[in-house]
Amino acid sequence: MDDVSDWVRRHAPLIPEGEVLDLACGGGRHARALAALGHPVLALDIDALALARAGGPGIVTWQADLEQDGALWPFEAGRFAGIVVTNYLHRPLLPDLLASLAPHGVLIYETFACGNELFGKPSNPAFLLQAGELLDWARAQGLRIVAFEEGVLRRPKAAMVQRLCCAKFGFPRAAAFLAPF
Repeated sequence: MDDVSDWVRRHAPLIPEGEVLDLACGGGRHARALAALGHPVLALDIDALALARAGGPGIVTWQADLEQDGALWPFEAGRFAGIVVTNYLHRPLLPDLLASLAPHGVLIYETFACGNELFGKPSNPAFLLQAGELLDWARAQGLRIVAFEEGVLRRPKAAMVQRLCCAKFGFPRAAAFLAPF
């Protein structure tokens, strides 16, 4: 599990019991980590070859292209205790993600931001978050912000990112996890 994002590793224990969606899961590094925590995981990606590596105990894989014209969000409201998204941004899906998050569910999001073009791809502004964009979105939705970071990561490779962990309608597990240092 060394390839699991530090952000996901740090915040995954906050996800309450229940099913987790790993959106744009790639080869399943986070799906496996979430399943190891006891969550049933739905690992979704467009890439069939990547999905072939993503499966495992407690993980159901699903190939889908949610960006195609006319694609409908396939998940019902409140289904997921947690949603994890890394290295992926398709802004039109944000309202659907939020709708599918259960009350007290946790969203863990980490993706590229403006400035990443200095480090390579993605460099297209359509795939890069504007300064503070994830935080502003979460606040506008009334989500409880658990943590937010924006800046340059040095590993696994240099990149400009934004990272957000937030909860829907309160956060009962925060008191135990966020004890004072």
